[in-house]
Amino acid sequence: MAFMRLGSKSDAFHREGQTWNCTTGLPSDVTVKVGETSFFLHKFPLLSRSGLLKKLIADFTNEEGSNCVLQLDDVPGGDKTFELVTKFCYSVKIEVTASNVVSLRCAAEHLQMNETYGEGNLIARTEAFLNEVFSNWSDSIKALQTCEEVKSCAEELHIVSRGIDSLAVKACSNPNMSNRHVEGQDFSKNSAQDPALWNGISSENKSPPPGDDWWYDDLSSLSLPLYKRVILSIEAKGMKPENVAGSLIYYIRRFIPMMNRQTSFNDKNSANQGTTTNSPISEADQRVLLEEIMGLIPNKKGVTPSKHLLRLLRTATILHASPSSIENLEKRIGSQLDQAELVDLLIPNMGYSVETLYDMDCIQRIIDHFMSIYQASTASTSPCIIEDGPLIAGTDALAPMTMVANLIDAYLAEVAVDVNLKFPKFQALASAIPDYARPLDDALYHAIDVYLKAHPWLINSEREQFCRLMNCQKLSLEASTHAAQNERLPLRVIVQVLFFEQLRLRTSISGWLYVSANIENSQNHSGNLGLPKGNGSGQLDPTQGAENLRDLVSELEKECSCIRSEIQKLAKTKKSWSIIPKIFCRKNS
Repeated sequence: MAFMRLGSKSDAFHREGQTWNCTTGLPSDVTVKVGETSFFLHKFPLLSRSGLLKKLIADFTNEEGSNCVLQLDDVPGGDKTFELVTKFCYSVKIEVTASNVVSLRCAAEHLQMNETYGEGNLIARTEAFLNEVFSNWSDSIKALQTCEEVKSCAEELHIVSRGIDSLAVKACSNPNMSNRHVEGQDFSKNSAQDPALWNGISSENKSPPPGDDWWYDDLSSLSLPLYKRVILSIEAKGMKPENVAGSLIYYIRRFIPMMNRQTSFNDKNSANQGTTTNSPISEADQRVLLEEIMGLIPNKKGVTPSKHLLRLLRTATILHASPSSIENLEKRIGSQLDQAELVDLLIPNMGYSVETLYDMDCIQRIIDHFMSIYQASTASTSPCIIEDGPLIAGTDALAPMTMVANLIDAYLAEVAVDVNLKFPKFQALASAIPDYARPLDDALYHAIDVYLKAHPWLINSEREQFCRLMNCQKLSLEASTHAAQNERLPLRVIVQVLFFEQLRLRTSISGWLYVSANIENSQNHSGNLGLPKGNGSGQLDPTQGAENLRDLVSELEKECSCIRSEIQKLAKTKKSWSIIPKIFCRKNS
Protein backbone atom coordinates (compact mmCIF):
# COMPACT_ATOMS: atom_id res chain seq x y z
CA MET A 1 0.00 0.00 0.00
CA ALA A 2 1.32 3.43 -0.92
CA PHE A 3 2.16 5.88 1.87
CA MET A 4 3.71 9.34 2.28
CA ARG A 5 5.65 10.60 5.27
CA LEU A 6 5.40 14.27 6.20
CA GLY A 7 7.15 16.25 8.93
CA SER A 8 10.39 15.61 10.75
CA LYS A 9 9.75 16.31 14.43
CA SER A 10 8.80 13.77 17.06
CA ASP A 11 5.29 13.72 18.45
CA ALA A 12 4.67 16.89 20.47
CA PHE A 13 1.19 16.10 21.74
CA HIS A 14 -0.06 14.40 24.85
CA ARG A 15 -3.54 12.96 25.06
CA GLU A 16 -5.63 12.66 28.19
CA GLY A 17 -9.07 11.27 27.43
CA GLN A 18 -10.74 13.68 25.00
CA THR A 19 -8.03 16.35 25.47
CA TRP A 20 -4.91 16.98 23.39
CA ASN A 21 -2.15 19.16 24.83
CA CYS A 22 0.81 20.61 22.90
CA THR A 23 4.16 19.87 24.57
CA THR A 24 6.44 22.00 22.38
CA GLY A 25 7.04 24.51 25.13
CA LEU A 26 4.93 27.22 23.57
CA PRO A 27 2.01 28.43 25.70
CA SER A 28 -1.42 27.27 24.52
CA ASP A 29 -3.51 30.26 23.56
CA VAL A 30 -6.05 28.61 21.27
CA THR A 31 -8.54 25.89 22.11
CA VAL A 32 -10.09 24.10 19.14
CA LYS A 33 -13.04 21.83 19.84
CA VAL A 34 -13.81 19.21 17.21
CA GLY A 35 -16.78 17.18 18.30
CA GLU A 36 -16.11 16.11 21.90
CA THR A 37 -12.32 16.43 21.59
CA SER A 38 -10.48 19.59 22.66
CA PHE A 39 -7.09 20.62 21.26
CA PHE A 40 -5.00 23.10 23.30
CA LEU A 41 -2.67 24.70 20.78
CA HIS A 42 -0.50 27.69 20.01
CA LYS A 43 -1.96 29.90 17.34
CA PHE A 44 1.15 30.72 15.25
CA PRO A 45 1.64 27.26 13.62
CA LEU A 46 -2.08 27.30 12.75
CA LEU A 47 -2.06 30.84 11.36
CA SER A 48 0.85 30.01 9.03
CA ARG A 49 -0.96 27.07 7.39
CA SER A 50 -4.75 27.56 7.52
CA GLY A 51 -6.65 30.45 6.04
CA LEU A 52 -9.85 29.50 7.85
CA LEU A 53 -8.23 29.25 11.28
CA LYS A 54 -6.43 32.54 10.68
CA LYS A 55 -9.75 34.25 9.93
CA LEU A 56 -11.57 32.66 12.88
CA ILE A 57 -8.82 33.55 15.34
CA ALA A 58 -8.69 37.12 14.04
CA ASP A 59 -12.47 37.47 14.38
CA PHE A 60 -12.54 36.02 17.88
CA THR A 61 -12.89 38.62 20.66
CA ASN A 62 -13.08 38.01 24.38
CA GLU A 63 -13.63 40.79 26.89
CA GLU A 64 -11.94 38.86 29.73
CA GLY A 65 -8.84 38.23 27.64
CA SER A 66 -8.98 34.43 28.04
CA ASN A 67 -7.74 31.96 25.41
CA CYS A 68 -9.40 31.85 22.02
CA VAL A 69 -11.94 29.03 21.80
CA LEU A 70 -13.08 27.74 18.39
CA GLN A 71 -15.81 25.17 17.72
CA LEU A 72 -15.20 23.21 14.50
CA ASP A 73 -17.88 20.56 14.22
CA ASP A 74 -17.89 20.43 10.45
CA VAL A 75 -14.26 19.43 9.82
CA PRO A 76 -14.28 16.54 7.31
CA GLY A 77 -13.05 13.38 9.00
CA GLY A 78 -13.70 14.64 12.51
CA ASP A 79 -11.20 14.79 15.35
CA LYS A 80 -8.95 12.02 13.99
CA THR A 81 -8.35 13.91 10.78
CA PHE A 82 -7.92 17.24 12.59
CA GLU A 83 -5.27 15.62 14.77
CA LEU A 84 -3.24 14.80 11.64
CA VAL A 85 -3.81 18.32 10.31
CA THR A 86 -2.55 19.80 13.58
CA LYS A 87 0.55 17.62 13.53
CA PHE A 88 1.22 18.72 9.96
CA CYS A 89 1.04 22.37 11.05
CA TYR A 90 3.56 21.63 13.81
CA SER A 91 5.82 19.67 11.38
CA VAL A 92 5.34 16.54 13.43
CA LYS A 93 5.87 13.25 11.60
CA ILE A 94 2.68 11.82 10.10
CA GLU A 95 2.03 9.03 7.62
CA VAL A 96 -0.44 9.62 4.83
CA THR A 97 -1.95 6.47 3.32
CA ALA A 98 -4.72 5.51 0.93
CA SER A 99 -6.97 5.08 3.97
CA ASN A 100 -6.67 8.68 5.23
CA VAL A 101 -5.62 10.78 2.23
CA VAL A 102 -9.21 11.51 1.14
CA SER A 103 -10.28 12.87 4.53
CA LEU A 104 -7.02 14.84 4.79
CA ARG A 105 -7.55 16.32 1.34
CA CYS A 106 -11.10 17.34 2.23
CA ALA A 107 -10.06 18.75 5.60
CA ALA A 108 -7.27 20.71 3.96
CA GLU A 109 -9.76 22.19 1.51
CA HIS A 110 -12.17 23.05 4.31
CA LEU A 111 -9.41 24.73 6.37
CA GLN A 112 -8.07 26.59 3.29
CA MET A 113 -4.57 25.09 3.54
CA ASN A 114 -3.38 26.23 0.11
CA GLU A 115 -0.08 27.61 -1.15
CA THR A 116 -1.06 31.13 -0.05
CA TYR A 117 -0.37 30.02 3.53
CA GLY A 118 2.94 28.27 2.98
CA GLU A 119 4.73 26.47 0.22
CA GLY A 120 4.10 22.73 0.10
CA ASN A 121 0.91 23.09 2.08
CA LEU A 122 -1.44 20.21 2.80
CA ILE A 123 -3.70 20.66 -0.23
CA ALA A 124 -0.78 20.35 -2.65
CA ARG A 125 0.76 17.44 -0.75
CA THR A 126 -2.44 15.39 -0.52
CA GLU A 127 -3.41 16.16 -4.12
CA ALA A 128 -0.06 14.87 -5.37
CA PHE A 129 -0.42 11.75 -3.27
CA LEU A 130 -3.97 11.15 -4.53
CA ASN A 131 -2.59 10.99 -8.06
CA GLU A 132 -0.21 8.30 -6.87
CA VAL A 133 -2.98 6.42 -5.08
CA PHE A 134 -5.20 6.39 -8.15
CA SER A 135 -2.39 4.83 -10.19
CA ASN A 136 -2.69 1.67 -8.08
CA TRP A 137 -5.68 -0.68 -8.11
CA SER A 138 -5.82 -1.74 -4.45
CA ASP A 139 -5.09 1.78 -3.20
CA SER A 140 -7.85 3.17 -5.42
CA ILE A 141 -10.29 0.72 -3.82
CA LYS A 142 -9.27 1.77 -0.29
CA ALA A 143 -9.41 5.47 -1.10
CA LEU A 144 -12.84 5.15 -2.70
CA GLN A 145 -14.15 3.29 0.34
CA THR A 146 -13.16 6.17 2.62
CA CYS A 147 -15.07 8.64 0.44
CA GLU A 148 -18.24 7.50 2.23
CA GLU A 149 -17.02 9.27 5.40
CA VAL A 150 -16.65 12.64 3.63
CA LYS A 151 -19.07 12.09 0.78
CA SER A 152 -20.25 15.62 0.01
CA CYS A 153 -16.78 17.17 0.13
CA ALA A 154 -15.24 14.29 -1.85
CA GLU A 155 -17.89 14.76 -4.53
CA GLU A 156 -17.26 18.50 -4.73
CA LEU A 157 -13.52 17.93 -5.16
CA HIS A 158 -14.22 15.23 -7.82
CA ILE A 159 -12.28 12.68 -5.79
CA VAL A 160 -15.06 10.11 -6.16
CA SER A 161 -15.32 10.51 -9.92
CA ARG A 162 -11.52 10.30 -10.28
CA GLY A 163 -11.44 7.10 -8.24
CA ILE A 164 -14.28 5.55 -10.22
CA ASP A 165 -12.63 6.41 -13.52
CA SER A 166 -9.33 4.98 -12.28
CA LEU A 167 -10.94 1.66 -11.36
CA ALA A 168 -12.91 1.47 -14.61
CA VAL A 169 -9.83 2.04 -16.76
CA LYS A 170 -7.84 -0.61 -14.88
CA ALA A 171 -10.66 -3.16 -14.93
CA CYS A 172 -11.00 -2.81 -18.71
CA SER A 173 -7.26 -3.04 -19.31
CA ASN A 174 -4.93 -6.02 -19.11
CA PRO A 175 -4.98 -7.19 -15.46
CA ASN A 176 -1.19 -7.51 -15.47
CA MET A 177 -0.98 -3.80 -16.33
CA SER A 178 -3.36 -2.49 -13.65
CA ASN A 179 -0.40 -1.34 -11.52
CA ARG A 180 1.82 -0.32 -14.42
CA HIS A 181 2.64 3.13 -12.99
CA VAL A 182 3.87 1.80 -9.65
CA GLU A 183 5.69 -1.14 -11.20
CA GLY A 184 7.52 1.23 -13.53
CA GLN A 185 9.25 2.81 -10.53
CA ASP A 186 10.63 -0.58 -9.36
CA PHE A 187 9.78 -0.31 -5.67
CA SER A 188 9.98 -4.06 -5.10
CA LYS A 189 13.50 -3.98 -3.61
CA ASN A 190 14.14 -0.41 -2.51
CA SER A 191 10.96 0.03 -0.51
CA ALA A 192 11.89 -2.81 1.82
CA GLN A 193 15.25 -1.22 2.62
CA ASP A 194 14.29 2.46 2.58
CA PRO A 195 10.53 3.14 2.65
CA ALA A 196 11.15 6.91 2.50
CA LEU A 197 11.92 7.63 -1.14
CA TRP A 198 13.29 10.81 -2.71
CA ASN A 199 9.80 12.26 -3.24
CA GLY A 200 8.47 11.08 0.11
CA ILE A 201 6.33 8.35 -1.46
CA SER A 202 6.61 4.62 -1.08
CA SER A 203 4.44 1.76 -2.18
CA GLU A 204 3.91 -1.93 -1.63
CA ASN A 205 2.68 -3.35 -4.90
CA LYS A 206 -0.03 -6.00 -5.03
CA SER A 207 -0.61 -7.57 -8.41
CA PRO A 208 -4.19 -8.67 -9.05
CA PRO A 209 -4.80 -12.35 -9.75
CA PRO A 210 -5.03 -13.39 -13.41
CA GLY A 211 -8.26 -13.97 -15.32
CA ASP A 212 -11.16 -11.86 -16.56
CA ASP A 213 -12.81 -11.95 -13.13
CA TRP A 214 -9.82 -10.74 -11.08
CA TRP A 215 -11.59 -7.49 -10.18
CA TYR A 216 -14.91 -8.99 -8.99
CA ASP A 217 -13.96 -9.48 -5.35
CA ASP A 218 -12.34 -6.08 -4.86
CA LEU A 219 -15.31 -4.18 -6.28
CA SER A 220 -17.72 -6.16 -4.11
CA SER A 221 -16.23 -4.42 -1.06
CA LEU A 222 -17.69 -1.10 -2.20
CA SER A 223 -21.03 0.23 -1.02
CA LEU A 224 -23.96 -0.24 -3.39
CA PRO A 225 -24.09 3.41 -4.60
CA LEU A 226 -20.37 3.45 -5.39
CA TYR A 227 -20.43 -0.03 -6.89
CA LYS A 228 -23.27 0.93 -9.25
CA ARG A 229 -21.33 3.94 -10.50
CA VAL A 230 -18.17 1.89 -11.03
CA ILE A 231 -20.07 -0.81 -12.94
CA LEU A 232 -21.78 1.75 -15.17
CA SER A 233 -18.41 3.36 -15.89
CA ILE A 234 -16.82 -0.03 -16.65
CA GLU A 235 -19.68 -0.90 -19.00
CA ALA A 236 -19.40 2.47 -20.74
CA LYS A 237 -15.69 1.87 -21.36
CA GLY A 238 -16.41 -1.30 -23.33
CA MET A 239 -16.21 -4.15 -20.82
CA LYS A 240 -17.72 -7.39 -22.15
CA PRO A 241 -21.34 -7.84 -21.03
CA GLU A 242 -20.50 -11.32 -19.72
CA ASN A 243 -17.97 -9.84 -17.31
CA VAL A 244 -20.34 -7.08 -16.22
CA ALA A 245 -23.03 -9.66 -15.48
CA GLY A 246 -20.49 -11.87 -13.70
CA SER A 247 -19.47 -9.03 -11.39
CA LEU A 248 -23.10 -8.18 -10.62
CA ILE A 249 -23.89 -11.79 -9.71
CA TYR A 250 -20.73 -11.93 -7.56
CA TYR A 251 -21.83 -8.80 -5.71
CA ILE A 252 -25.29 -10.21 -4.99
CA ARG A 253 -23.88 -13.51 -3.78
CA ARG A 254 -21.63 -11.68 -1.32
CA PHE A 255 -24.45 -9.84 0.41
CA ILE A 256 -27.30 -12.33 -0.12
CA PRO A 257 -25.96 -15.78 0.86
CA MET A 258 -29.26 -17.34 -0.24
CA MET A 259 -27.96 -16.98 -3.80
CA ASN A 260 -25.23 -19.51 -3.02
CA ARG A 261 -27.57 -22.34 -2.07
CA GLN A 262 -29.66 -24.75 -4.05
CA THR A 263 -33.43 -24.68 -3.64
CA SER A 264 -34.50 -25.66 -0.14
CA PHE A 265 -37.77 -25.45 1.69
CA ASN A 266 -35.75 -24.21 4.66
CA ASP A 267 -35.41 -20.97 2.70
CA LYS A 268 -39.18 -20.74 2.61
CA ASN A 269 -39.60 -21.49 6.33
CA SER A 270 -36.86 -19.03 7.27
CA ALA A 271 -38.41 -16.33 5.12
CA ASN A 272 -41.74 -16.80 6.85
CA GLN A 273 -39.96 -16.33 10.19
CA GLY A 274 -38.16 -13.20 8.98
CA THR A 275 -34.65 -14.71 9.12
CA THR A 276 -33.86 -15.60 5.57
CA THR A 277 -30.07 -15.75 5.82
CA ASN A 278 -27.08 -14.98 7.98
CA SER A 279 -26.45 -11.88 5.89
CA PRO A 280 -25.18 -8.83 7.80
CA ILE A 281 -27.91 -6.72 6.18
CA SER A 282 -31.64 -6.91 6.85
CA GLU A 283 -34.17 -8.61 4.62
CA ALA A 284 -35.51 -5.24 3.48
CA ASP A 285 -32.02 -4.08 2.52
CA GLN A 286 -31.41 -7.36 0.71
CA ARG A 287 -34.58 -6.79 -1.30
CA VAL A 288 -33.48 -3.26 -2.25
CA LEU A 289 -30.00 -4.47 -3.20
CA LEU A 290 -31.44 -7.31 -5.27
CA GLU A 291 -33.78 -5.04 -7.22
CA GLU A 292 -31.02 -2.47 -7.82
CA ILE A 293 -28.57 -5.06 -9.16
CA MET A 294 -31.23 -6.76 -11.28
CA GLY A 295 -31.78 -3.45 -13.03
CA LEU A 296 -28.09 -3.33 -14.00
CA ILE A 297 -27.81 -6.84 -15.50
CA PRO A 298 -27.31 -6.60 -19.30
CA ASN A 299 -30.41 -7.54 -21.29
CA LYS A 300 -28.54 -9.38 -24.03
CA LYS A 301 -29.62 -13.01 -24.33
CA GLY A 302 -27.14 -15.57 -23.02
CA VAL A 303 -24.93 -13.02 -21.25
CA THR A 304 -26.12 -14.17 -17.82
CA PRO A 305 -26.34 -17.97 -17.39
CA SER A 306 -29.87 -19.28 -16.85
CA LYS A 307 -28.68 -20.84 -13.60
CA HIS A 308 -27.96 -17.42 -12.12
CA LEU A 309 -31.17 -15.90 -13.47
CA LEU A 310 -33.25 -18.69 -11.93
CA ARG A 311 -31.50 -18.31 -8.59
CA LEU A 312 -32.16 -14.60 -8.79
CA LEU A 313 -35.82 -15.37 -9.43
CA ARG A 314 -35.98 -17.79 -6.52
CA THR A 315 -34.32 -15.25 -4.20
CA ALA A 316 -36.57 -12.45 -5.45
CA THR A 317 -39.62 -14.62 -4.76
CA ILE A 318 -38.49 -15.44 -1.23
CA LEU A 319 -37.64 -11.79 -0.49
CA HIS A 320 -40.98 -10.65 -2.02
CA ALA A 321 -39.38 -8.38 -4.61
CA SER A 322 -41.55 -6.07 -6.69
CA PRO A 323 -43.83 -7.69 -9.32
CA SER A 324 -42.12 -5.74 -12.10
CA SER A 325 -38.69 -7.12 -11.11
CA ILE A 326 -40.01 -10.67 -11.01
CA GLU A 327 -41.78 -10.26 -14.36
CA ASN A 328 -38.60 -8.94 -15.97
CA LEU A 329 -36.64 -11.92 -14.66
CA GLU A 330 -39.23 -14.39 -15.91
CA LYS A 331 -39.01 -12.93 -19.41
CA ARG A 332 -35.23 -13.10 -19.42
CA ILE A 333 -35.32 -16.72 -18.28
CA GLY A 334 -37.96 -17.56 -20.87
CA SER A 335 -35.80 -16.23 -23.68
CA GLN A 336 -33.06 -18.76 -22.82
CA LEU A 337 -34.99 -21.51 -21.07
CA ASP A 338 -33.26 -24.15 -23.21
CA GLN A 339 -30.06 -23.42 -21.25
CA ALA A 340 -31.64 -24.04 -17.83
CA GLU A 341 -31.16 -27.04 -15.54
CA LEU A 342 -33.83 -28.93 -13.65
CA VAL A 343 -32.54 -28.22 -10.15
CA ASP A 344 -32.83 -24.46 -10.73
CA LEU A 345 -36.46 -24.70 -11.85
CA LEU A 346 -37.53 -26.03 -8.45
CA ILE A 347 -38.61 -22.72 -6.94
CA PRO A 348 -40.51 -23.01 -3.63
CA ASN A 349 -44.07 -21.72 -3.66
CA MET A 350 -44.06 -18.54 -1.56
CA GLY A 351 -47.68 -17.59 -2.20
CA TYR A 352 -50.05 -16.97 0.67
CA SER A 353 -52.51 -19.57 -0.61
CA VAL A 354 -50.05 -22.39 -1.14
CA GLU A 355 -51.50 -25.16 -3.32
CA THR A 356 -48.34 -26.91 -4.45
CA LEU A 357 -44.84 -27.28 -3.02
CA TYR A 358 -43.23 -25.61 -6.02
CA ASP A 359 -44.19 -22.43 -7.83
CA MET A 360 -45.65 -23.99 -10.99
CA ASP A 361 -47.44 -20.80 -12.01
CA CYS A 362 -44.07 -19.09 -12.33
CA ILE A 363 -42.72 -21.90 -14.50
CA GLN A 364 -45.89 -21.75 -16.62
CA ARG A 365 -45.31 -18.04 -17.31
CA ILE A 366 -41.69 -18.72 -18.22
CA ILE A 367 -42.72 -21.46 -20.67
CA ASP A 368 -45.38 -19.25 -22.20
CA HIS A 369 -42.78 -16.55 -22.82
CA PHE A 370 -40.39 -19.09 -24.33
CA MET A 371 -43.11 -20.39 -26.64
CA SER A 372 -44.06 -16.88 -27.73
CA ILE A 373 -40.48 -16.46 -28.99
CA TYR A 374 -39.78 -19.87 -30.49
CA GLN A 375 -43.12 -21.23 -31.65
CA ALA A 376 -43.47 -18.77 -34.50
CA SER A 377 -40.00 -19.60 -35.80
CA THR A 378 -40.48 -23.37 -35.48
CA ALA A 379 -44.05 -23.63 -36.81
CA SER A 380 -42.70 -23.97 -40.34
CA THR A 381 -40.15 -26.61 -39.33
CA SER A 382 -42.53 -29.46 -38.54
CA PRO A 383 -41.44 -33.03 -39.36
CA CYS A 384 -43.39 -33.03 -42.68
CA ILE A 385 -40.56 -31.20 -44.46
CA ILE A 386 -39.08 -33.46 -47.15
CA GLU A 387 -36.23 -31.61 -48.79
CA ASP A 388 -32.84 -32.24 -47.20
CA GLY A 389 -31.86 -28.59 -46.80
CA PRO A 390 -35.01 -27.42 -45.00
CA LEU A 391 -35.02 -30.59 -42.91
CA ILE A 392 -31.57 -29.88 -41.52
CA ALA A 393 -32.47 -26.24 -40.90
CA GLY A 394 -35.72 -27.31 -39.27
CA THR A 395 -33.90 -29.72 -36.97
CA ASP A 396 -31.61 -26.93 -35.80
CA ALA A 397 -34.59 -24.64 -35.19
CA LEU A 398 -36.37 -27.35 -33.19
CA ALA A 399 -33.35 -28.07 -30.99
CA PRO A 400 -34.11 -25.41 -28.30
CA MET A 401 -37.75 -26.47 -28.12
CA THR A 402 -36.80 -30.15 -27.85
CA MET A 403 -34.41 -29.32 -25.01
CA VAL A 404 -37.15 -27.41 -23.22
CA ALA A 405 -39.56 -30.30 -23.77
CA ASN A 406 -37.11 -32.67 -22.07
CA LEU A 407 -36.57 -30.15 -19.28
CA ILE A 408 -40.29 -29.68 -18.63
CA ASP A 409 -40.95 -33.43 -18.71
CA ALA A 410 -38.21 -33.90 -16.12
CA TYR A 411 -39.73 -31.05 -14.07
CA LEU A 412 -43.14 -32.72 -14.22
CA ALA A 413 -41.63 -35.97 -12.97
CA GLU A 414 -40.06 -34.06 -10.06
CA VAL A 415 -43.22 -32.21 -9.00
CA ALA A 416 -45.55 -35.17 -9.67
CA VAL A 417 -44.89 -36.56 -6.17
CA ASP A 418 -46.73 -33.57 -4.68
CA VAL A 419 -50.05 -34.91 -3.38
CA ASN A 420 -51.61 -31.46 -3.79
CA LEU A 421 -50.82 -31.26 -7.50
CA LYS A 422 -54.02 -31.33 -9.53
CA PHE A 423 -54.55 -32.42 -13.12
CA PRO A 424 -55.17 -28.92 -14.61
CA LYS A 425 -51.72 -27.64 -13.58
CA PHE A 426 -50.03 -30.85 -14.73
CA GLN A 427 -51.91 -30.72 -18.03
CA ALA A 428 -51.15 -27.04 -18.60
CA LEU A 429 -47.41 -27.58 -18.33
CA ALA A 430 -47.40 -30.80 -20.36
CA SER A 431 -49.55 -29.28 -23.12
CA ALA A 432 -47.55 -26.06 -23.29
CA ILE A 433 -44.95 -27.87 -25.40
CA PRO A 434 -46.25 -28.83 -28.88
CA ASP A 435 -46.28 -32.49 -29.86
CA TYR A 436 -43.72 -32.04 -32.64
CA ALA A 437 -41.11 -30.83 -30.10
CA ARG A 438 -40.98 -34.29 -28.50
CA PRO A 439 -39.27 -36.89 -30.72
CA LEU A 440 -40.25 -39.45 -28.07
CA ASP A 441 -42.76 -39.31 -25.24
CA ASP A 442 -40.72 -41.51 -22.89
CA ALA A 443 -39.97 -38.69 -20.43
CA LEU A 444 -43.60 -37.57 -20.40
CA TYR A 445 -44.69 -41.17 -19.82
CA HIS A 446 -42.28 -41.37 -16.89
CA ALA A 447 -43.76 -38.17 -15.37
CA ILE A 448 -47.29 -39.57 -15.75
CA ASP A 449 -46.24 -42.85 -14.16
CA VAL A 450 -44.69 -41.01 -11.20
CA TYR A 451 -47.92 -39.06 -10.74
CA LEU A 452 -50.08 -42.20 -10.87
CA LYS A 453 -47.81 -43.88 -8.33
CA ALA A 454 -47.99 -40.87 -5.97
CA HIS A 455 -51.81 -40.64 -6.37
CA PRO A 456 -53.05 -44.25 -6.07
CA TRP A 457 -56.60 -43.13 -5.22
CA LEU A 458 -57.33 -41.92 -8.77
CA ILE A 459 -60.18 -43.74 -10.48
CA ASN A 460 -59.77 -45.34 -13.90
CA SER A 461 -61.31 -42.44 -15.83
CA GLU A 462 -58.95 -39.98 -14.16
CA ARG A 463 -55.98 -42.18 -15.04
CA GLU A 464 -57.09 -42.28 -18.64
CA GLN A 465 -57.33 -38.51 -18.61
CA PHE A 466 -53.67 -38.26 -17.62
CA CYS A 467 -52.57 -40.85 -20.16
CA ARG A 468 -54.20 -38.90 -23.00
CA LEU A 469 -51.39 -36.35 -22.57
CA MET A 470 -48.91 -38.75 -24.16
CA ASN A 471 -48.79 -40.26 -27.62
CA CYS A 472 -48.49 -44.05 -27.40
CA GLN A 473 -47.08 -44.12 -30.93
CA LYS A 474 -44.05 -42.11 -29.76
CA LEU A 475 -42.88 -44.49 -27.02
CA SER A 476 -39.58 -46.26 -27.52
CA LEU A 477 -39.36 -50.04 -27.37
CA GLU A 478 -38.08 -49.88 -23.81
CA ALA A 479 -40.88 -47.54 -22.71
CA SER A 480 -43.49 -49.64 -24.54
CA THR A 481 -42.24 -52.78 -22.79
CA HIS A 482 -42.51 -51.05 -19.41
CA ALA A 483 -45.96 -49.64 -20.17
CA ALA A 484 -47.28 -53.03 -21.30
CA GLN A 485 -46.46 -54.42 -17.84
CA ASN A 486 -47.46 -51.32 -15.85
CA GLU A 487 -50.42 -52.14 -13.60
CA ARG A 488 -50.99 -48.46 -12.87
CA LEU A 489 -52.03 -47.76 -16.45
CA PRO A 490 -55.64 -48.30 -17.60
CA LEU A 491 -56.20 -51.35 -19.78
CA ARG A 492 -57.21 -49.13 -22.71
CA VAL A 493 -53.79 -47.51 -22.67
CA ILE A 494 -51.95 -50.82 -22.36
CA VAL A 495 -53.82 -52.22 -25.37
CA GLN A 496 -53.01 -49.10 -27.39
CA VAL A 497 -49.33 -49.49 -26.53
CA LEU A 498 -49.34 -53.13 -27.60
CA PHE A 499 -51.24 -52.37 -30.79
CA PHE A 500 -48.89 -49.64 -31.91
CA GLU A 501 -45.89 -51.79 -31.06
CA GLN A 502 -47.33 -54.56 -33.23
CA LEU A 503 -47.96 -52.03 -36.00
CA ARG A 504 -44.36 -50.88 -35.74
CA LEU A 505 -43.12 -54.47 -36.06
CA ARG A 506 -45.29 -55.05 -39.10
CA THR A 507 -43.84 -51.96 -40.73
CA SER A 508 -40.32 -53.17 -39.98
CA ILE A 509 -41.07 -56.62 -41.40
CA SER A 510 -42.50 -55.11 -44.56
CA GLY A 511 -39.41 -52.98 -44.96
CA TRP A 512 -37.06 -55.92 -44.58
CA LEU A 513 -39.08 -58.04 -47.01
CA TYR A 514 -38.99 -55.23 -49.54
CA VAL A 515 -35.22 -54.92 -49.24
CA SER A 516 -34.78 -58.70 -49.49
CA ALA A 517 -36.89 -58.90 -52.64
CA ASN A 518 -34.93 -56.08 -54.24
CA ILE A 519 -31.63 -57.84 -53.52
CA GLU A 520 -32.84 -61.11 -55.04
CA ASN A 521 -34.21 -59.38 -58.12
CA SER A 522 -30.98 -57.46 -58.60
CA GLN A 523 -28.94 -60.65 -58.37
CA ASN A 524 -31.17 -62.43 -60.92
CA HIS A 525 -30.95 -59.61 -63.45
CA SER A 526 -27.33 -58.54 -63.14
CA GLY A 527 -25.76 -61.77 -61.94
CA ASN A 528 -22.95 -60.23 -59.94
CA LEU A 529 -23.48 -56.80 -58.33
CA GLY A 530 -19.91 -56.55 -57.17
CA LEU A 531 -20.72 -58.13 -53.80
CA PRO A 532 -17.78 -60.03 -52.34
CA LYS A 533 -17.89 -63.81 -52.68
CA GLY A 534 -16.99 -66.49 -50.17
CA ASN A 535 -13.94 -67.84 -52.01
CA GLY A 536 -11.71 -68.25 -48.99
CA SER A 537 -10.04 -64.86 -49.45
CA GLY A 538 -12.25 -63.03 -46.95
CA GLN A 539 -15.10 -62.42 -49.43
CA LEU A 540 -18.75 -63.38 -48.82
CA ASP A 541 -21.28 -65.32 -50.85
CA PRO A 542 -23.67 -62.99 -52.74
CA THR A 543 -26.66 -64.90 -51.33
CA GLN A 544 -25.53 -64.51 -47.73
CA GLY A 545 -27.08 -61.03 -47.33
CA ALA A 546 -30.50 -62.25 -48.41
CA GLU A 547 -30.33 -65.23 -46.04
CA ASN A 548 -29.47 -62.91 -43.13
CA LEU A 549 -32.46 -60.76 -43.98
CA ARG A 550 -34.76 -63.79 -43.98
CA ASP A 551 -33.47 -64.82 -40.54
CA LEU A 552 -34.11 -61.32 -39.18
CA VAL A 553 -37.62 -61.30 -40.64
CA SER A 554 -38.27 -64.63 -38.97
CA GLU A 555 -37.21 -63.24 -35.59
CA LEU A 556 -39.45 -60.19 -36.01
CA GLU A 557 -42.41 -62.44 -36.86
CA LYS A 558 -41.80 -64.38 -33.65
CA GLU A 559 -41.83 -61.15 -31.64
CA CYS A 560 -45.06 -60.16 -33.34
CA SER A 561 -46.60 -63.50 -32.34
CA CYS A 562 -45.55 -62.93 -28.72
CA ILE A 563 -47.34 -59.58 -28.72
CA ARG A 564 -50.49 -61.21 -30.09
CA SER A 565 -50.29 -63.72 -27.24
CA GLU A 566 -50.04 -60.90 -24.67
CA ILE A 567 -53.13 -59.24 -26.15
CA GLN A 568 -55.05 -62.51 -25.99
CA LYS A 569 -54.12 -62.97 -22.30
CA LEU A 570 -55.42 -59.47 -21.55
CA ALA A 571 -58.62 -60.28 -23.41
CA LYS A 572 -59.26 -63.28 -21.18
CA THR A 573 -58.65 -61.41 -17.92
CA LYS A 574 -60.23 -58.00 -18.68
CA LYS A 575 -63.69 -57.12 -19.92
CA SER A 576 -62.36 -54.17 -21.86
CA TRP A 577 -61.14 -56.39 -24.66
CA SER A 578 -63.97 -55.10 -26.83
CA ILE A 579 -61.84 -52.10 -27.69
CA ILE A 580 -59.48 -54.30 -29.76
CA PRO A 581 -61.97 -55.18 -32.51
CA LYS A 582 -62.90 -51.52 -32.75
CA ILE A 583 -59.29 -50.52 -33.22
CA PHE A 584 -58.68 -53.18 -35.83
CA CYS A 585 -61.92 -52.32 -37.61
CA ARG A 586 -60.82 -48.73 -37.86
CA LYS A 587 -57.43 -49.91 -39.13
CA ASN A 588 -58.94 -52.24 -41.77
CA SER A 589 -61.41 -49.62 -42.91
